[in-house]
Amino acid sequence: MLLRKILFSVFFTCFLTFFPTPAFAASNFKTDYHVTYNIDENGIAHADVNGTLTNNTSQYYATSYKIQLGFDTISNVQAQDAGGSITPQVSKNGNGYIIALNFNKQEVGLGNKQQFTITFDTPTLAHHYGRIWEIDVPGISNPEDFSTFAVTLKTPTSFGTPSYIKPQQANNSLTFDKQTLGRSGISLAYGGTQVYNFHLTYHLRNPNLYPITTQIALPPSTNYQDVSINNIDPTPTNVTEDKDGNWLAEYHLSSVQNMDVVVQGNVVIHLSPTADSETPEDLSDYIKQQPYWEVDNTTIQQLASQLQTPEAIYNYVSNKLHYDFSRVTSDKPRLGAVGALQNPNSAVCREFTDLFIALARAAHIPAREIDGFAYTDNPKQRPISKEKDILHVWPEYYDSQKKTWIMVDPTWGSTTGGVDYFNTLDFDHFAFVIKGENSTSPIPAGGYNVSDEENSKDVQIGFSTTLPDETPEFTLDSAISKETIAGLPIQGNVVIRNNGSAYIPSQLLYISSKTLNPQLQTLQTNGVPPFGSLQIPVSFNPTNPLTNTNGDYTIRVAGISTAKNVQSKIFFLTPVGGGIALGIFAIIIFIIATASRGLRLFR
Repeated sequence: MLLRKILFSVFFTCFLTFFPTPAFAASNFKTDYHVTYNIDENGIAHADVNGTLTNNTSQYYATSYKIQLGFDTISNVQAQDAGGSITPQVSKNGNGYIIALNFNKQEVGLGNKQQFTITFDTPTLAHHYGRIWEIDVPGISNPEDFSTFAVTLKTPTSFGTPSYIKPQQANNSLTFDKQTLGRSGISLAYGGTQVYNFHLTYHLRNPNLYPITTQIALPPSTNYQDVSINNIDPTPTNVTEDKDGNWLAEYHLSSVQNMDVVVQGNVVIHLSPTADSETPEDLSDYIKQQPYWEVDNTTIQQLASQLQTPEAIYNYVSNKLHYDFSRVTSDKPRLGAVGALQNPNSAVCREFTDLFIALARAAHIPAREIDGFAYTDNPKQRPISKEKDILHVWPEYYDSQKKTWIMVDPTWGSTTGGVDYFNTLDFDHFAFVIKGENSTSPIPAGGYNVSDEENSKDVQIGFSTTLPDETPEFTLDSAISKETIAGLPIQGNVVIRNNGSAYIPSQLLYISSKTLNPQLQTLQTNGVPPFGSLQIPVSFNPTNPLTNTNGDYTIRVAGISTAKNVQSKIFFLTPVGGGIALGIFAIIIFIIATASRGLRLFR
């Protein structure tokens, strides 16, 4: 009987790929794999690759084997088969490393098995960033070439329980079959929160001969992140919050003035969003058409009626569009949702986002855009939109059952080959601005560069292991006049001034008095960003116009209180009223005196 030698090649690139040579050899062997990655405390993965080739015929047997490893670095490569140790031939190429084996013993005959083991170490499987460990297990490019393929991951007990496993595993099991691995592989993270520090520069220019007032958008706290602003230089006039939740710092620029604003702070990123209840009226703006979100377009409407759910829209966008890496550094115009459908092979993250938002809004699902920072150590799999300032764009939609906004990333879902960025995001997305009411503003940090400073690095982000102090610090004051006129309403403002680095959330403000009515007032405040202040209108009922009233009242919010006093005086006893009364009296005396002189003259 004629026996034939077969040379096999198995490629571990970003994925694990099987390429037999000659092409018909795969059908002559049953191929089974079990790979174990044992990761130590320092993130070094010791890999054990156990392969079995089972002869499906009596005519062929394997004499050698090749594996392509798509890791940047490997070491301590060893191999063996049933005949003992094998000296591996290791060579470097553009995709990583090739390991070639010549088997000691050939297994001939139907059903006979050629078993072999390759071991190596690599630091590129697990990465420690700030407070998070991230692990990416390679997928399989051609799962159909393997009868079975399993991967077992072993991590130190100090890592704890995974924060997420993509795709989700029953009981958080760390053994994955070929269906679970798929082409995209497995992504895991360990840790509860991620912390970044940031240093942002905004270039403001007023070329006009008259003064202007302008605003810059600071990174805000959201249902996914808690932002602390430690310093803003120069200090803004005020920092306010818009409907989308953006923090807008206000500056006055005089005639032909240039100003560079530097903002420093920290952000804590959470994996799961907190509740963010919105009323139907609040959400109505997030289903409207905007430039680049062509909700009323016929094609968009037809697709939306077919897709209907956020997940279906996410899957459609991820599969329909293809990332165009040539556009990352080019200055090509934004295509919008309809343009993305017309040019599906020329998309970047903004097109993925625009199409998702337009389809969601057309399906009456509130949706909006997030611009910000996204950490990536592999821009081929997780690209960013602008290399100079590492910006990224992704959408979010409102989940009416969970009562919160949910961020998703169809761009990375596409470029990673199917990693789940719908059900669970990650610790790598840091929002700079939210665009809901307007598809083009506000401008995020990194977008305030000017022509003479185009090469400046305006966005600097680093990891931190220390959680910032997020205790709110604020002062309460009253802008109600200390003296008022009896008989008129007492009106003014309560001022909350944020003196700390953390956001002061919306809460109840109480005003109580024993002498003024109403004796108890409960008011709902808006949130106050760091370096910002908020004025809340307050009024008391008119006092007796014929009686002086000494009114004491107390302002209380979040356990902080301040006591104030207001004097309601009879009009003529106030400085203004007294002045007017004195003036009237003087006029009367003058008239009487004049009249008296006139009578004496004509007597």
